[in-house]
Amino acid sequence: MKYLIVGLGNIGEEYRDTRHNIGFMILDAFAEASNISFSTERYGDVGRGRVKNKQVVLLKPSTYMNLSGNAVRYWKEHEGIELENILVLVDDLSLPLGAIRIKGRGSDAGHNGLKNIAQMLGTDAYARLKFGIGNDFPRGCQIDYVLGRFSADDRPLLKERIDVAAEAVREFVLAGIGNAMCKFNNK
Repeated sequence: MKYLIVGLGNIGEEYRDTRHNIGFMILDAFAEASNISFSTERYGDVGRGRVKNKQVVLLKPSTYMNLSGNAVRYWKEHEGIELENILVLVDDLSLPLGAIRIKGRGSDAGHNGLKNIAQMLGTDAYARLKFGIGNDFPRGCQIDYVLGRFSADDRPLLKERIDVAAEAVREFVLAGIGNAMCKFNNK
């Protein structure tokens, strides 16, 4: 079996370590723990490797967040990966910092990256791991908040929770979405 794990984010130094790039950060942690390196290929940075007996293709799209679906669709088709073997790693404003929610399908909840992926795949029936970034911002400042960096006070918890999210990705690959949800949701 082959899996496509997609970390959502925006490319470029100005976006490095921003809240909106938590998908990239989780994917980097998973890649490091799995001894997988990335190379620049069509539509993004791609890593290939194995987790036990499962093949994984890791993708950090270079299309910017709002056009992530182009990269996801291309790599799904290019690698012949089934829809149920796709996991998208994404930031979520509605969850407290570091909270993890794994879902097998769902609405985009206003997230433009998820919206574009659903448009390009023709369905919202793909798994996602939502990572809470909190919502501690004044009314009307959402864009500045998601494109802002985590505070120094957030960093110790952030590192710990990113590692937990990377473990959740491993669980998804090895044991399936049901087990990953039971083990990591609400923890």
